[in-house]
Amino acid sequence: MEIASSPSNPRASGEPPESRTSMRPSLLPPPPEPSLVKRQSERVLSFFEHVGVMWHMLIGSIRAGFQRPFEGRAILKQLDSLGVASVGIVVVTSVFIGMVMAVQFAFGLQKFGGLEYTGRVIALSFARELAPTLTAVIVGGRIGSGMAAELGAMAVTEQIDAIRALGAEPLKKLVWPRLLASVIVLPVVAAFSLVLGFAGATLITNLQFDIPAAFFFRSALVSVNMSDFMAGMIKTPVFGAIIALVGCHFGMTTKGGTAGVGNSTTRTVVVISIAILIADFFLTKLAIILWPAA
Repeated sequence: MEIASSPSNPRASGEPPESRTSMRPSLLPPPPEPSLVKRQSERVLSFFEHVGVMWHMLIGSIRAGFQRPFEGRAILKQLDSLGVASVGIVVVTSVFIGMVMAVQFAFGLQKFGGLEYTGRVIALSFARELAPTLTAVIVGGRIGSGMAAELGAMAVTEQIDAIRALGAEPLKKLVWPRLLASVIVLPVVAAFSLVLGFAGATLITNLQFDIPAAFFFRSALVSVNMSDFMAGMIKTPVFGAIIALVGCHFGMTTKGGTAGVGNSTTRTVVVISIAILIADFFLTKLAIILWPAA
């Protein structure tokens, strides 16, 4: 008497149990997509997390910077790479921005018979806003991307971990020289940009609108005083600190090999530009409070 084989019997069916298990449909539903509110809240929390990390980086690097050794050679190297190497881009952008602003203001004021006020408007614009802010955005993109790329390459090749393994402090060796150099370099570069931008504006108004250079210069000096100059220069150390902290933060937290280095560099340029413009608003309000008659 033969026993009929049942499909439920694994031996009688002739199929291995693994194949039958793989043929069963999955009983677990796919995870639900996060809602819009949850995604936005995660982005806000991530933003404050980055701000907190950069704040701790700032405090830690300042504390480490006043401990021996003082890393004088590294600071001088960063001053050269951040300041001297940025002179070319500052010269080109400042001169042509000054020429463009002179043409725009001169054409606009000429319609109302106020061509003689061109020097005053350009001088005030450059002293308070254009020289510090545009210089920080343009030069900051170059400086910050270089920091992020350099430190990102060190992070993915585990050189930063090697520094910690040798008993050194990465904040002192890597962050502090770049932070101090950026804070020192940016006011100098902004003042240089102010002179070059005004020189470009003087040149184009003299050649195209027949405004004598001596009159253009005297009218600018009548309108601009030291409070206007300080209102612009007070922003530059803060911009320098923002550039260094953002570049070092994204560089030291780079992951994912060479692709991660590229992503960190791109994020650094975007965040620096946005952070400088946001900080410029609050610093402008602070300058108005400090110099209400400016």
